[in-house]
Amino acid sequence: MEILLDTLIDSLKLFPFLFATYLCLEYIEHKTSDKTAEIIKKAGWSGPLVGSLCGALPQCGFSVVAANFFAARVIGIGTLLAIFLSTSDEMLPIMISGAVPPLLITQIVLYKIVCGILFGYLVTFAWNKYQPRPHINIEQLCAAENCHCETSILKPALYHSIRITLFIFIFTLLLNYAMSYLNLSILTDYMRIPLVGELISGLIGLIPNCSSSVILTQLYMENYISIGSLLSGSLVGGGVGLLVLFRVNRRFKENLKIVAILYICGVLGGLFSRLIF
Repeated sequence: MEILLDTLIDSLKLFPFLFATYLCLEYIEHKTSDKTAEIIKKAGWSGPLVGSLCGALPQCGFSVVAANFFAARVIGIGTLLAIFLSTSDEMLPIMISGAVPPLLITQIVLYKIVCGILFGYLVTFAWNKYQPRPHINIEQLCAAENCHCETSILKPALYHSIRITLFIFIFTLLLNYAMSYLNLSILTDYMRIPLVGELISGLIGLIPNCSSSVILTQLYMENYISIGSLLSGSLVGGGVGLLVLFRVNRRFKENLKIVAILYICGVLGGLFSRLIF
């Protein structure tokens, strides 16, 4: 019952972000002209910078927003990755409550923001060079969800939000039950080893759930893992953002590429942090 209640509360916390996201998407579809949509599509140079700053806020709502915007092609791959990389999920609240020095917390947050900006622009350049970006396709997103959004923006936005929230709740509930039986003590010895620790933490960070950030933060605060391992998992972890991405973006191979790029960026960021902290 405790797992069920926690999962329900976490899922409901995301609902306002989802609803606001879909209201925005519906507004773009119904109210903006083709010229405005073209401006939105071309104004992506500042995306990774803004996205990384927004993603640094201590919750995973912006990663959910980013996943939906990317599926509708309102933002690019660089902005999406910048938000995922800078998102800390449950790490900040746990560190603050655990009396971690404010200076160290600030340094970690700033490091994640810088990683989001740098990797975001790097991936933007590489991705757009080899894979031309398609047109904004909010209509295709709505058609795939079968939301019948011809009349208003409130009803389809609510419809989308409820469906995604239910999907997150069911998946997260199953994942939380699985995580409650997972014993990471066997891995902690290996996670102290440079590179090996970053690789393992990055895999843990890919779990689309706040459990990963909770586990990694607790392991770091109890001196079981290094700062590099913590940052590797934290950079990769974007809360339920990846879960929503696979739900709303029907390009499965593209999603796999994004996961691979995110994992590589997170591991590299974790390794480089050993030279700084």
